[in-house]
Amino acid sequence: MVTLQVHKLYADAGTPQYAHAGDAGLDVFSHEEYTLQPGERHVFGLGFAAEFPAGYVALVWDRGSTAIKQGIRNLAGVIDSGYRGEWKIVLLNVSDAPITIKRGDKVAQILIQPVERVDVQLVEQLEESERGVQWCGSTNS
Repeated sequence: MVTLQVHKLYADAGTPQYAHAGDAGLDVFSHEEYTLQPGERHVFGLGFAAEFPAGYVALVWDRGSTAIKQGIRNLAGVIDSGYRGEWKIVLLNVSDAPITIKRGDKVAQILIQPVERVDVQLVEQLEESERGVQWCGSTNS
């Protein structure tokens, strides 16, 4: 099991937590109140810094219910293991109404996952594949 060490920067900051046994994502909570206008994005501080082992990454994902019910999307969702500052997330209001995020609201979920490093090699040509150069719609669906 991987350990996520959390350092609260403010006494009233929320602590990342699983809502249910078996959940993949840790819920995280806004440490500020802000009203997002339609089409607006804002960086929300979470009020904590954290540490986890090298070889892992924290991926920030939308909360399904927030995306469905309110039209809030998460942007810029990678936190590297070497980062020690306050964790922040970028939220975008894709709805056509203002949405107020309050201090303590669940705003995203974090998954801690292993990362495989790759060796980047420049080549003159790539091997052929069944898909080839077909991009979007490669399965005609």
